[in-house]
Amino acid sequence: MSLREKLNAEIKNAMINKNKERLSALRLLLAEVKKIEVESSDRSQMLADDQVISIASKMIKERKDSAAQYRSAGREELASAEEAEIAVISEFLPEQLTAEELNKILIETINEVGATSAKDMGKVMSAIKPKVQGKTDMGALSGLVKAQLNK
Repeated sequence: MSLREKLNAEIKNAMINKNKERLSALRLLLAEVKKIEVESSDRSQMLADDQVISIASKMIKERKDSAAQYRSAGREELASAEEAEIAVISEFLPEQLTAEELNKILIETINEVGATSAKDMGKVMSAIKPKVQGKTDMGALSGLVKAQLNK
């Protein structure tokens, strides 16, 4: 079952169970997926799982930023709503990498591309991105790459 099919099935379940908050978050994700499908040149084809993962990752990042802003403004109820959406959308991401797994992939990738200094960060990031997309926070990964290359 593709992620798009899973998303549709989860929407149906949320409707049957009358879970309004979950249904709302799932519909937001579906709307974003459909928007990208409509904008693509081949409208007859559904998005692949990796594209859905990329969309979900982007939506989670946006919601994390919003929750942080709401918290700093003292709007705890809005921050909680954003975090609830994050929890629902996260179900469509692959299992997150542990710090040890991520570090192992990072070192392997640095050795693969032959990176020796911070100047090679772009090469490392472009090589590692397909390996960890959706499995880790890319912003945090960027910091890890920079720290590793500056050793």
